[in-house]
Amino acid sequence: MADLLSGLRPGESWHGEDVLHLPGFVDAPVLWNALQPVLAAAPFRHLVTPGGKTMSVSMTNCGELGWVSDRTGYRYDALDPLSGRPWPDMPVVFRDVARRAAAAFGADDVDADACLINCYEVSTRLTAHQDRDEQDLGQPVVSVSLGLPGRFAIGGTEGAWPKQTVLLEHGDALVFGRSARLAYHGVLPVKAGVHEMTGPRRISLTFRKAG
Repeated sequence: MADLLSGLRPGESWHGEDVLHLPGFVDAPVLWNALQPVLAAAPFRHLVTPGGKTMSVSMTNCGELGWVSDRTGYRYDALDPLSGRPWPDMPVVFRDVARRAAAAFGADDVDADACLINCYEVSTRLTAHQDRDEQDLGQPVVSVSLGLPGRFAIGGTEGAWPKQTVLLEHGDALVFGRSARLAYHGVLPVKAGVHEMTGPRRISLTFRKAG
């Protein structure tokens, strides 16, 4: 079931076995149902970058820590800045998916304490960036996709942006770590469509060991 960046011929993957695509890996309806109480407690919001730009992708978090951005910088925080309360607990099924995907990648000791939840409307994108705000960079990042498909792009660890892409569909998981842990990555603009579960949106759940 697993492959290296699907759609590419063997050996073409930018980071070889350090990026793992797991098509149809999750029970999407179960995750979707578990997500609803999280969104009720901590709704999606558009964060502001340190430079003052509003992000096109809306987001929220669950778990012990949540990723936030404002004029003061990027960081993880135990409190939701909108409510002043702790982020919602990470559902047990979320933790289980993160552990199973990491184990398929060859990392058996992953214990994610942060789940960043992104909501992509049609035509929105996530620009190239590195995940480097976490204290533990030795554990891989696990991403799960729900709803509309999105094309994930990953490049090198330097500022240049040569990239390879993989189409992530409803229920897919993607794991990257080891040499790819600090690779620049992003999501290309989401194409128009309507999904029976999420409507005209793509939802991603990204699990990390942040603290």
